[in-house]
Amino acid sequence: MTSRWIVFSPDGDIQTEFMLSSGIPYYCVRYCNRPLIRPSKLGFTLEHAEPLNGNFRVTAARYDSFDETWTQPWGEVKEIRNHYNELRVELEQTTPSARRMSIIFRVYNDGLGFRYELPEQEHLTRVEIRSEETEFALTNVDEAWWIPAYQKLYTEGLYNVTPIHSIPYRAVHTPLTMKMTDGLYLSIHEAELSRYSTMTLMPLENNTLAADLIPWSDGVKVKGSTPLKTPWRTLQIAETPGDLITSYLILNLNEPNRLGDVSWVRPGKYIGIWWGMHLGIYTWSFGPKHGATTENAKRYIDFAAKYGIPMVVIEGWNTGWENDWTKHGENFSFTTPYPDYDIVEVTSYAASKGVKIIGHMETAGAIQNLERQMEAAFTLFKKLGIDVVKTGYVSPDPALKRFDDQGNLLSMEWLGGQYMVDHHLKVIETAARYQISLIAHEPVKDTGERRTYPNMMTREGARGQEFDASAEYVGNPPDHTTILPFTRMLAGPIDYTPGIVRLIYEEYRPGNRVRGTLAKQLALYVILYSPLQMAADLPENYEQQRAAFQFILDVPTDWQDTKVLNGEIGDYVTIARKDRNSEEWYLGSITDEHGRTLEAPLAFLDPGQSYVAEIYADGPSSDWRINPYPLTISRAMVDNSMTLQLKLAPGGGQAIRIRPAAADDIKPLTRVTA
Repeated sequence: MTSRWIVFSPDGDIQTEFMLSSGIPYYCVRYCNRPLIRPSKLGFTLEHAEPLNGNFRVTAARYDSFDETWTQPWGEVKEIRNHYNELRVELEQTTPSARRMSIIFRVYNDGLGFRYELPEQEHLTRVEIRSEETEFALTNVDEAWWIPAYQKLYTEGLYNVTPIHSIPYRAVHTPLTMKMTDGLYLSIHEAELSRYSTMTLMPLENNTLAADLIPWSDGVKVKGSTPLKTPWRTLQIAETPGDLITSYLILNLNEPNRLGDVSWVRPGKYIGIWWGMHLGIYTWSFGPKHGATTENAKRYIDFAAKYGIPMVVIEGWNTGWENDWTKHGENFSFTTPYPDYDIVEVTSYAASKGVKIIGHMETAGAIQNLERQMEAAFTLFKKLGIDVVKTGYVSPDPALKRFDDQGNLLSMEWLGGQYMVDHHLKVIETAARYQISLIAHEPVKDTGERRTYPNMMTREGARGQEFDASAEYVGNPPDHTTILPFTRMLAGPIDYTPGIVRLIYEEYRPGNRVRGTLAKQLALYVILYSPLQMAADLPENYEQQRAAFQFILDVPTDWQDTKVLNGEIGDYVTIARKDRNSEEWYLGSITDEHGRTLEAPLAFLDPGQSYVAEIYADGPSSDWRINPYPLTISRAMVDNSMTLQLKLAPGGGQAIRIRPAAADDIKPLTRVTA
């Protein structure tokens, strides 16, 4: 016998059905009457207890709907509509213990989320999950863009594109973005990951994916007690790739802001003593090439002040970077500077110039060392006027050391396991008490926490720009940044650290270079959203590319609205964003290794208003392989009736500032070639 309950999206296009067949729970999804998810299992197996995947009866099924518009304190759009229909199914086992479980479905016009809730109950107090039985039995999938889980680089691998059945790994990370054979796009991820383990996806037969939770070292996936809520399992559904980018389902499934007034959380740009370390010009550790000296810090502060850049990050300022620091994170002190770095003098000097210092705490995976020092470190930072901190979790393996109180090694825990998820929440909440915002590198993946904790501003969690200067890796191919907006970035902002204007640096890293053009580096500021954007190159290189640098200085990091004008995953994408604090729009367009001409309709501009487009385009001879630097800068009068033709070089891009025209703008157009 099968019982069924159906819930539709507000527009009626998405139909989600819950079924109980012979006591076993399933769900399926249809889009515009087309099957998308075939009947798929739900439930759990537990340690030391009978499974929660069968012998159920439905005790109640309740429907609800919700519709609100909420304001992001910062973000890629200001106003977000949170509109869904909900089905809550209450289940109880027919066994003598009569354990209870609820499954909640929220269905939006752009997808759905579902989660499990285990209420407090007599026969289920402590919970150890051996396996979450959630499955996604997909219909015909044409392509999937994926990176493997449980590998050395964790989430910093290059994306592969294959059918699901060709994935040769145990599991892949989410967001997992797929193109169906009928042209529909789907991305599976999770929202509100808290006190639980990260979900990866295990490929099974017949286009089926199974939830594969990253385990504790003893094999248990999740340890907790009732009441317990899982993260939301999310499916974003779109008819075009660009509609995935402008879906805010992940954010909507997170709880509203818990911090109250967050006016102290401020978007902006920063520079830092960072790129020179990756090039080998400086070292993080103390010595003759030490980067984080008082003198060098002041040089960066002076540069920031000269050009109105509000923040400078200083890495390598604190003791503990010697003797292969990636394996000895327990040696880091987060309150003790090196002798050649006077932290009080540096922060005072920065304040006198109207510049803020960004703090830095690299753990090398020794997170207990950070947790012991967090209060003291944040107290110091707050005293010095440091209100943004960059954390790092570089580790030679995708597992972290866990010690007992006597310093004995207890276990090695996966970076994405519950141990690390719990740690990230501790850091976020502790930083919030000190009104400190965070940039996290090598992090647990983003699942929309920024809505609940707006101080969790941006994170890496992908293969970033530093791979272009790595001694070990040759760099990122031209299509990498045309994949990220449709995959990793569906989870949230990325600290990719763009803005490299010296693209070839043979004297530092023979064989390495940026695999793109100068115009493409500018366009990344619009394409790859982050509320804290780094101008990552060396100050002297910006002085030598002053014309190109102007776009980096002009482009905002906080947006009123976002429009995706075109895009194909791995090929190209064009995005326009409106500044939250002015009437200006900024447009970025990038391509893979192939040159192409794209159309950019300007219908998003206000009617009846003339604008000046300041265009930073690939020069006529530009090509990422042989001639990446040519840049043509021109001005044109535009309005909302026009369509721009964007000519992109191989590996190229185009960046455009569009500002309302003033009286003195009505004059002949200008063009310069850099």
